[in-house]
Amino acid sequence: MASPRAIVMLSKFYVMKDGIVVKAIILAVIVVIIAVSYSWRANSPERTTGSLPSNAVAIAEADQILGEAYKNKRSDIQVQGQGRVEKILADDNKGSRHQKFILRLSSGQTLLVAHNIDLAPRIAGLQVGDSVDFYGEYEWNQRGGVVHWTHRDPAGRHAHGWLAHQGRRYQ
Repeated sequence: MASPRAIVMLSKFYVMKDGIVVKAIILAVIVVIIAVSYSWRANSPERTTGSLPSNAVAIAEADQILGEAYKNKRSDIQVQGQGRVEKILADDNKGSRHQKFILRLSSGQTLLVAHNIDLAPRIAGLQVGDSVDFYGEYEWNQRGGVVHWTHRDPAGRHAHGWLAHQGRRYQ
């Protein structure tokens, strides 16, 4: 890496070509080299802190919130999280139709997802073992709870929810 003194010396260097001073170009190249050098050093493996990626932290926090809601038998909680599909259930076709499946969170807790397919698209190609992100309303039950409202509210009175699977959002 260039020292500050070398930068000052180089910045005073003028190159003339066809009457055009290219000092600014040289200075810009030096600045880019320094910026790339600092960026590379900041992201090098020996500089990592060993902390969890922010997504993993968010998932752990969501699992904790859902675990406390289950333990305390709380409902009507807007939650965001992620789980793996453990079981795909038959659609519920009574009243509003819902695609149903069970997710297992990283904490081990299971959640039934009831996704209204009259208001949002069905998750196509969903399979056991797939990862699904969710944002919806948690309702307590003895088996771990239910997440619903994973769609937009056409009346605009409830928080809009969603499901995400393989890079596509369903809402």
